[in-house]
Amino acid sequence: MQVGVFVPINNNGWLISENSPQYMPSFDLNKQIAVRAEHYGLDFLLSMIKLRGFGGKTEFWEYGLESFTLMAGLAAITSKIKIFATCATLVVPPAYAARMASTIDSISHGRFGLNLITGWQRPEYSQMGLWPGDEHFRNRYKMLDEYARILRELWATGVSDFKGDYYTMEDCRVRPVPEGDMKIICAGSSDEGLAFSAQWADYAFCLGKGVNTPKAFAFNNERLAAATAKTGRDVSVFVLMMVIAAPTDEDATDKWMSYRDGVDQDAVAWLGVQGAADKTSTSTNVRQLADSESAVNLNMGTLVGSYEKVAAMLDEIAEVPNTGGVLLVFDDFIKGIEDFGQRIQPLMKSRKVAA
Repeated sequence: MQVGVFVPINNNGWLISENSPQYMPSFDLNKQIAVRAEHYGLDFLLSMIKLRGFGGKTEFWEYGLESFTLMAGLAAITSKIKIFATCATLVVPPAYAARMASTIDSISHGRFGLNLITGWQRPEYSQMGLWPGDEHFRNRYKMLDEYARILRELWATGVSDFKGDYYTMEDCRVRPVPEGDMKIICAGSSDEGLAFSAQWADYAFCLGKGVNTPKAFAFNNERLAAATAKTGRDVSVFVLMMVIAAPTDEDATDKWMSYRDGVDQDAVAWLGVQGAADKTSTSTNVRQLADSESAVNLNMGTLVGSYEKVAAMLDEIAEVPNTGGVLLVFDDFIKGIEDFGQRIQPLMKSRKVAA
C-alpha cells in the first residue's frame, strides 16, 4: 500500500481547534516534512490549494501558499518521492496548467502529477471576480471533463485543437511534453465526480469516515468500481486519514479529546454555510467535511491510538479491495512524520519499506 503526506500548505493543518498546534505555512516547514518523508520511503506528497479560509479565532486556512510553486520547490530538493500539486481549474487555464506541469516534470525528472479540483467555495473565487455563477455546481464536471481532455492532448502530443462548450484551443502548442507518465488525481465523491475519475484520473481520493473505523470508506471503492466497469480503466482509491498517535491509547485519546474541546465554532460555522451552498448533490466530499457532527477534524477518517494500534488500522485499510494507498495528515506534522517513520511503519504488514 502506498503512503503519502497531505503537506500543510495552509495554517494549522486539518484541525479546526484552538487546542491543536498553531502554525503558519512556510517553504521551510514543508521542506522539512518532504525530506523526512522521502527518508522514510514514503511514496508521494500532495498539496491542496485554498484561496480563502474560514476565519474564526484560529483564522483557519486564512494563510496559505500556492500549490504549483510550493511543489516545484519540493521537487527540486527531493529525488525519489512523487510530487502532486493541486490545480484550481477556475483560475488557471488548461494550457497554462499543462505548461506549469511540464516545467515541474522537468524539475522532478518525471515525478510530478496533478490533482484537479472544480472549486466549491464561492468566496474563494467571487473575491477575484472569477465565480461563474451557481450553475457551476451543476456543470463543474462537464467543464472539468474538457479541461482534462486538453491536458491529456497537450501532454501526449504538445498540440491541441479541442473545441468545447467551455474551452476553445486554436492550434495550441505546449512543448516540451513531459518525460514522466503524468498522473491525474480527482477527489470528487459525487456520482459525477466518480464518473470523471473513472474516465480521466489515475487515482481517486476519498475521505475516510469516523474515528477508528478504518474500513468505513469501503462503499466508495465499490461505487468507483461500478464507474470504472463502464470505462474499462484501472483507477485506485487513495484514502484521506488523520493520524493522532502516541505511545499509549490513553495518551492519544487525551490529545484527541483536547482538540475536540477546543473546536473553533466560528470557523466551523463558516464551513457549514459554504458546504450547504451546493444544492445539486448530497454525496460530495464537501458535505462530509462540513458536517457539524465532527468538523473539528473536517470529518475525515481519524486513527487515534498507540503506534501499534494505528499500524494495525492502516493494515486494515490496505485489505479493502481496490485501495491503492492512504494520504495522511497529522496533528503535529514534524513529530507525526518521525513517529510514522520510526514507530508505525515498521509495524505495518502492508508496507515493505525499511525504516
